Amino acid sequence: VQLQASGGGLVQAGGSVRLSCAGAGRAFSRYMAWFRRAPGKNRDFVASISWTGSSIKYADSVKGRFTISRDTAKNMVYLQMNSLKPEDTAVYYCAVGLRVITSAASDEKAYDFWGQGTLVTVSS
Repeated sequence: VQLQASGGGLVQAGGSVRLSCAGAGRAFSRYMAWFRRAPGKNRDFVASISWTGSSIKYADSVKGRFTISRDTAKNMVYLQMNSLKPEDTAVYYCAVGLRVITSAASDEKAYDFWGQGTLVTVSS
């Protein structure tokens, strides 16, 4: 499975960015997630979505501001990020999990394949 994340850049606080993750390979039709790594910090969970879209999770820090979605026909997953804050500055990674269970969807160990990351910088 190959993943390619894109859409990052520099945005002012309060602005919006839409990240995309393009996937190749049959395993793409599994659990998908976005994680992020802020400067000097560990990689943290942001959002996840099941193959059917029926199970979606968000980190508390992004609830109400970020929306994860997927287009299975196009092998794409998106992260719409609104009302951005400087603390959202990070490298954002998309990931695929082949055997993720819902209760573990926020655990990075549950994911098998990772994209290269795309940097989002939010200026104050």
